[in-house]
Amino acid sequence: MYPAMRLLRLGGGLLCTGLGFLGIVLPVLPATPFFLLAAYFFARSSPRLEQWLLDLPRIGPSIRAYRAGLGIPRRTKWWATAIIVFSILLSAWRLPVPAARVLVIALGAIGIWYIHRRVPTREDVLARRDPNDLPDLPG
Repeated sequence: MYPAMRLLRLGGGLLCTGLGFLGIVLPVLPATPFFLLAAYFFARSSPRLEQWLLDLPRIGPSIRAYRAGLGIPRRTKWWATAIIVFSILLSAWRLPVPAARVLVIALGAIGIWYIHRRVPTREDVLARRDPNDLPDLPG
């Protein structure tokens, strides 16, 4: 891999890790997507930092479950949807240009569609799986 690309991915992983920790503290900022992105970047730039992230007791199990194809919990999907809707409404209300409002609403709708149609729901996946073939789950 090119050294510049490795540094870019390492920087992305560090940025996403910081945003993830910030998301733990701030109720409006989701933490899990940032930690998933950080794990992705670290897997391609720093195996040591990836392992550190996977060893974190409250974060590692969620990343492992997502990588195992379990998706995200239903409750998390609905929280993400609520945050997206709130953000869309606030942004659309504050934007003075109608075309920008339409763009924000369209992008938010795509995000909601993606979360609900493309990202697996953990409870549904677990209901279809063999109980002997499950990774350790968080909490």
